[in-house]
Amino acid sequence: MKATGFGSAPRMVLVTTVQFQKVVEIGDPVSQAKIYEAQAADELIFVDLDASINSRGTVVEVVRQAAEQIFMPFTVGGGVRTIADFRKLLANGADKVSVNTAAVERPELITEAAEVFGAQCVVLSIDYRRDAQGRCRAWIQGGKTETPRDLVDWAVEGERRGAGEILLTSIDRDGTGSGLDLDATRAVTDAVSIPVITSGGCGLAAHFIAGFQKGGADAVSAGTFFCFKDQNPMQTRAHISNAGIPIRLHT
Repeated sequence: MKATGFGSAPRMVLVTTVQFQKVVEIGDPVSQAKIYEAQAADELIFVDLDASINSRGTVVEVVRQAAEQIFMPFTVGGGVRTIADFRKLLANGADKVSVNTAAVERPELITEAAEVFGAQCVVLSIDYRRDAQGRCRAWIQGGKTETPRDLVDWAVEGERRGAGEILLTSIDRDGTGSGLDLDATRAVTDAVSIPVITSGGCGLAAHFIAGFQKGGADAVSAGTFFCFKDQNPMQTRAHISNAGIPIRLHT
């Protein structure tokens, strides 16, 4: 999601991106969430892409509206900096809270949140790129700032500090439809014992299947795929099931 418009209360809209840069507006995030729920998505992830770079707070109103109108689990991230931010989002209906920039800047936040709310509520979100040597480095502030943190090392540390789940997003593949970064995904899934969600690059149903079979992911997340492909979550779920991967056909 991104904020559009001017004034003290900008309007939040659902967007898709290409490598976190080219932005295409889709529509109202809560309305789209209701559509995805009807199409049998397992879970939704709301992320305010501009929150950290613009030092903006969390999107509580969107969370509250979503909780009132949909009945599927959802995770919220973007602009989360403190325990108070976690508490506010969870109190307004979020099932889990993802943290990226603030966790890199102060890793103790992961532990503090897990101790207060339980590891099941804490998602460590890692946006990453490959450098010139092919090494995966974590990026923060909506993919604007590179860090020296190695992808796998940071995922392992996140688990040790108390995160209950890892959300991986390949910035290089985001919105390209070229397929998931299976090598990076597998490296992380082999290194941690908590669930790993991988995202960035799904352009075919086969890419979801590869995320499970070759990447070892526990879940695959996609945005652009469902916004622009003539395929919905229920159809994709059927493809995954036909490949022999255990998955519910109906939520």
